[in-house]
Parts: sequence; structure tokens; C-alpha cells
Amino acid sequence: MEEILRQFDPITLDEMSGIRLMNRTDTKFVTTRPMLEQLLLMAAPQYYVQDIDGRRLADYYTVYFDTPDCHMYTVHETGHTNRQKLRVRSYVDSHLNFLEVKTKNNRGRTRKKRVSLDDFNPDDNARFSILDSQFADFLAENLRYDPERLSRQLENRFHRITLVNKGKTERLTIDTDLAFHNLATDERRLMGDIVIIELKRDGLVASPILALLRQLRIKPHGFSKYVVGSALTNDALHCNRLKPKLHDIQKMLNQ
Repeated sequence: MEEILRQFDPITLDEMSGIRLMNRTDTKFVTTRPMLEQLLLMAAPQYYVQDIDGRRLADYYTVYFDTPDCHMYTVHETGHTNRQKLRVRSYVDSHLNFLEVKTKNNRGRTRKKRVSLDDFNPDDNARFSILDSQFADFLAENLRYDPERLSRQLENRFHRITLVNKGKTERLTIDTDLAFHNLATDERRLMGDIVIIELKRDGLVASPILALLRQLRIKPHGFSKYVVGSALTNDALHCNRLKPKLHDIQKMLNQ
């Protein structure tokens, strides 16, 4: 993968920060590593790859919080569009950590609010508490749940590639090597060759990658890491609506 990524021209974090997608649409796709390699080879002339100190595959860590009965999971799994997630996201290579509240409204729009964490360590975070007084105002303003009812439920790790088209009208995040650890059941699940692609683009401008995705028959496919990871690692959770999606993922794993 690293060899393929060396064929892309680089873009820095500072250059990335200047890209504003004012009429953004987000679309997810699920595929496999061999298909991703084909896609990257085809896309290299038209895209930059984010480069941080020579690294083009970035390490990410996330831990999700939920109620004892996993209400955030249930709201999502049962199809409610008005929902929230609470997580800590770690950009491991950059040593940046954020407590984040993601809110999706019934019009399909997602809003993310976050606050920086100075002392969070992805490899030793059991003592981290959202009940710390420094987060009280942030959570009171942005979270609909009582923080005292929330605990760490699921953690995941993955590698991320970030591409930007040379017209700077879209970003593409590509997540590989997904690994889930359910903190309630202590079950673990590796996702093998499964790859999650998310296209974030200006909806008014043509997308170079969409034509390539169609050519490779990589179709839009929703994938919430928290919901899918929870369903795969906790047999007690209701997952009827997820079964077709989980079946599709299993078929890809068996290829």
C-alpha cells in the first residue's frame, strides 16, 4: 500500500486546512483491499495524498461511550435519524486527542462538536473520565444524555489514507485494518481486508472518483463503525435491521 501511495503528489495538513466544502455531501462505500489498490492506481494522477512527516497511512484510535443498555446504538440500529454519538478520537501520529459529540438531525445533517484533550493516552486510557469538571460545560451544551449514565463501550483502531482531488473540491478518507474491542463483553473482531471509503465533496462539482468507483462496481454502502463494531462483538444487541449489511460484509471477507 505504501508503494502505491508514493505515486501520489503530497498535500500537507496546513494546505488541507484551507479546503472548504460549502455545499458538502457525504457518501460511504465499503470494499476490499484488492479493490482499493486498483482504485488508488487509477486515481493517483488526479489526487493528492495527505502526508505528515513522510507518513501517508495515519494511525487512528477511537473509544465510544454509551448507556448501560446501549441506547445510542439502539437509536441508530432502529433507523432513527435524530441521534447522537459520544467518542474520543485520537490522531495517534499527531498526538492530538478530542472529545467529540456527533449529532445527526432528522434532515440527515451531521454536526460535530469537539474539545481538545491534553492528557489522553490511547494505550492507557482506562482512567479517563468524561465526568471531569473540565468537560461539564461542553457536554451540557452539546449532549442530550446524562454523562453520569455513560461509560466506555467500544474501542477501535484503524489506518487512514486521506486524498484530495487536484481541483480541491472533495476529500476522500479511506480506512483500513479495522479492529474492534468491545469493552463490555471483552470480545474482539478484526475486519481483515474490509475497507471503508467516505467521499466528502462539493455537491455542485463533478467528482473524478465517482466515475472510478462506478467502473470498479464499488457501490454506496452505509457503515457506522460504532454500530457495526458493536453488533459484531456483543450478541445481546438487537441487530435485525443490520443483518443485510452484516451479510454483505461477511461476503466480502470470504472473497
